[in-house]
Amino acid sequence: MSHIDIGKICEGTASRRSFLGISAASALTLGLTACEGGTQPGEDPDGAGSANVWILTGGMWPVISDSVSRWNEENPDQAISVEEFENDAYKERIRTAVGAGQAPTLVLSWGGGTLADYANNDQIIDLSGATGDLEERLLPSVALNGQVNGTTYAVPVNDVQPVVLFYNRDLFAEHGLEVPETYEDMLAVSDEFQRHDVLPFALAGASVWPELKWIQYLTDRIGGPEAFQAVLDGEPDAWSHPAFMAATTRIQELVEAGAFGDNYASVAADQNADLALVHTGRAAMVLWLSSAYATFRNDAPEFTETSLGWTTFPTVDGGEGDAGNIVGNPANVFSVSAAASEREQNAALGWIGERLYDDTQIEEMIAAGAVPPVQGIADRLAESENGEFLSYSYDLASAAPHFQLSWDQALAPGPAQELLTNLSQVFLMQITPEQFVDNMNATL
Repeated sequence: MSHIDIGKICEGTASRRSFLGISAASALTLGLTACEGGTQPGEDPDGAGSANVWILTGGMWPVISDSVSRWNEENPDQAISVEEFENDAYKERIRTAVGAGQAPTLVLSWGGGTLADYANNDQIIDLSGATGDLEERLLPSVALNGQVNGTTYAVPVNDVQPVVLFYNRDLFAEHGLEVPETYEDMLAVSDEFQRHDVLPFALAGASVWPELKWIQYLTDRIGGPEAFQAVLDGEPDAWSHPAFMAATTRIQELVEAGAFGDNYASVAADQNADLALVHTGRAAMVLWLSSAYATFRNDAPEFTETSLGWTTFPTVDGGEGDAGNIVGNPANVFSVSAAASEREQNAALGWIGERLYDDTQIEEMIAAGAVPPVQGIADRLAESENGEFLSYSYDLASAAPHFQLSWDQALAPGPAQELLTNLSQVFLMQITPEQFVDNMNATL
């Protein structure tokens, strides 16, 4: 079977940086496929080697592993080995491995700032025109997540996950309330639920990153996607856009109004404690990635079947953002390492072009309650066991004028950490919106 030839790219100038305290030198002990520096275990003496990929545990990743296994059975001469990592362990290893020229053939990332770093340092290859008809089959709003300056360096690999507002239908019915459609509605229902000793919004503030959903939606609804795009473009004082000040002001207004209760700073997302508050009737709403639906089904199947509702984030009066805009995770993405041999790159491109989002993978994802980011599957989603919610998520992503990647992934690692730190302080009322803006401008 013949695939596109990619000339071997193995630059000796790859950046050798440390990441999270792990030195580039330590990466040499990880047993990864090498581009240079001698023969590695499992590698032919001429350096041809075999392709490999690192994936995460849980979620949709068993579906990806199964897809690679099918490819290996049909293409033993282009087999791809698979190794699984926990999320945090993977993040610790991958940047060191990429910087040391020791990356797996298929490089998993979340797009955004990390992908741009890889592309700008020539650590991954240009995939334009090298993935068959895949780009034409993808949802446009998701495909954009794999581009850097208009060039495709990555393709989505798992499910699309917009952030939606989940709510407890029973609580709204019991207290005669309507699901909020505007920011003012949110304040009103928040006040009413507190009068009945119900927490309006569950929030895992101890984990901090769930708070991003609030500032992202509020900023977009107020100022549109242009506000954050200016940050990504590195424009001077980009965080001074009025939308950021207005969004953080409204966050503190919600905090002062008791919308998140008094204990949100001690609630962690790791054990789904925030979602449990909703399905046990202690909280009315939670703003979460669409992947929470599968957690609700697993932890509270009866509640999910009869009482779980979902809707889009409310609008803000006078705001410039389109109500159809969404935020979240368009999908994780795969790039192809520039340090891989020609043989390894061809194997990776062959799997991407022939197996990624083929009929079998699409069926397995739908059965698992996930939404593949490809066009033309509306009927298949509607007919599935989880059809109502999957169709809703798919329609959101399909129709979205703009799909904003989570800011902690869109930004480079340093500014992303500063964002999380300062946002937490906003929610804890430790800094003012003005201080937030000044602190974030200093990261540009």
